[in-house]
Amino acid sequence: MIPVTIEFPVSGWWLARNSPARGVPSHGSHLLGTTYAVDLVGVESDGSSAPLSWRSAFWREEPEFFPGFGRAVTAPCEGLVVDVHDGEVDHAARRSQLTLAAYILGQGGRYRRGGVRAITGNTVSLRRRDGLVVSVCHLRRGSVAVQAGDWVRVGERLGECGNSGNSTQPHVHVQVTDGIDWENCRGLPMAFRRPRGTSWMPTENEVFEA
Repeated sequence: MIPVTIEFPVSGWWLARNSPARGVPSHGSHLLGTTYAVDLVGVESDGSSAPLSWRSAFWREEPEFFPGFGRAVTAPCEGLVVDVHDGEVDHAARRSQLTLAAYILGQGGRYRRGGVRAITGNTVSLRRRDGLVVSVCHLRRGSVAVQAGDWVRVGERLGECGNSGNSTQPHVHVQVTDGIDWENCRGLPMAFRRPRGTSWMPTENEVFEA
């Protein structure tokens, strides 16, 4: 299947996690259309997402401590805003293996209690002219700058990188699906546009400048 080419919804230095270039399904499941999704973690030019401290080794950290938190997230395609949600809190980040394991094991419970938004967090979804849907998730609470029914162009501001939903540290989750029915939609292969018309998907743990 030919990947759907979209623009990067971010700029600056980023780290790819859960990349479909590593394997599919990229997030270990086909649920919620995540089959080919990728997570983009904001980092410094040296690839660090935040300085290490005793909290990063043993406890939780405030999302504001991470360089990606609050960075602008822009429209990766032209389209109609068909799904938008704001209001989910930006919870504490977890890099410590002590807190990370418990959080991961609790994912199923959060989904049962809070539904889709407990996983996606604050989200904007755009329907392209061809009917496909491009979504950016885990946005910062209060940062969403569009509303359902808006028509946006490539590069228009949608919100900011946050740590809402099922997120262990601030990042932007990007995916393409065949619809907005989160529990039944099908994830589709995607790639990001690069200069000179080429398309590309960063590999796992690849640090790059968008």
